[in-house]
Amino acid sequence: MLDRIVGKKVIGIKQSTKLIKNGEGKVLYVAKDANAKLISPIIQLAEEKNIKIVEVSTMKELGKIGGIDVKASAVLTLE
Repeated sequence: MLDRIVGKKVIGIKQSTKLIKNGEGKVLYVAKDANAKLISPIIQLAEEKNIKIVEVSTMKELGKIGGIDVKASAVLTLE
């Protein structure tokens, strides 16, 4: 398990997608239990842009390591 995602990051599918489209982002963290219909397009986009993808077990765990107290389906690091 990861401890904490450090550095600049954005949390959420919409924000992450926008930045990936702009050519930004280093690593995309996605929750395995997120809605596949929502998360599949961002995973495909990250693969096209050669961004590393890391799967995290649950949305709750991803939120925690992303530094928030709520669930998250996607977190994108920027540096």
